[in-house]
Amino acid sequence: MGKRDDLIAQYADDLRNKCGMEPDMALLTKVTIGCGPAIYNADASTVAGSQPAELETVKNNFLIKKLGLEDGPALMEAINSVIETYGKSERNKYRAVFYYLLTKHFGKEAVYG
Repeated sequence: MGKRDDLIAQYADDLRNKCGMEPDMALLTKVTIGCGPAIYNADASTVAGSQPAELETVKNNFLIKKLGLEDGPALMEAINSVIETYGKSERNKYRAVFYYLLTKHFGKEAVYG
């Protein structure tokens, strides 16, 4: 198994143990690949849930540009919902898991079809 496979397994563990859900491995793999080289960078691989600028970046670059959603209060509500699901006290919120949860939240799995 390669490094990416190891990371995907780690993300799946987070979804099971921290988010209480069984991951769709095909979707998780596609979301992880979609994150590109960011998953290998210690800083870029996580989402800082307490930094408003970071959350704006997630909203603009992922929800609006990648998933094609309209800007509005529902986007930040979804981001905050994912933070709650992942656990506010959880320091390492992996970007791939975060994006996976947002993709599921909005039912946008087809983007990765």
